[in-house]
Amino acid sequence: MFPIRAIHMAVAVLALSLMPVNVSAQSAGDGLIVRKSDFGVTKTIDRLGIALTRAGITVFARVKHHDGAKKVGMALRPTELIIFGSPKLGTPLMQSNQAIGLDLPLRAVAWEDASGTTHLAYTDPDVLKARYGIGDRDPVFKKMAGALAKFTAMAATKGGLPKQ
Repeated sequence: MFPIRAIHMAVAVLALSLMPVNVSAQSAGDGLIVRKSDFGVTKTIDRLGIALTRAGITVFARVKHHDGAKKVGMALRPTELIIFGSPKLGTPLMQSNQAIGLDLPLRAVAWEDASGTTHLAYTDPDVLKARYGIGDRDPVFKKMAGALAKFTAMAATKGGLPKQ
């Protein structure tokens, strides 16, 4: 027989696991850093591309997932991915563990949720550091984290992009 306390705890854990999660600008526990955007999906990704390019960071590609869904007759709310990077930051990480190339170049995704709110997300550099066991490049990860926070804030916030 299970003690009543254990049964109550199991019910509470089950109830909590079924509750919807509100993703905020903090790490969502799944390795993502998510922030709300003041703009729609395309404008958010446009602004991120501008911020990155102005900083000398290469934008390699953009993927409009909703267009792909449309091509196969399926509906998807606006969802866009941008792939970007800098060999100056990425190469030292790959020198430590080439497998991180699976997550480099970096990427960010913007999507519109069911309520019409746009979110912008990227993988937390600390998660990449842990995933690939890279312990000898802390300054690189710190710089990467700061840059991602800065550029995504510029992209998602009114008045965030500096004048060129």
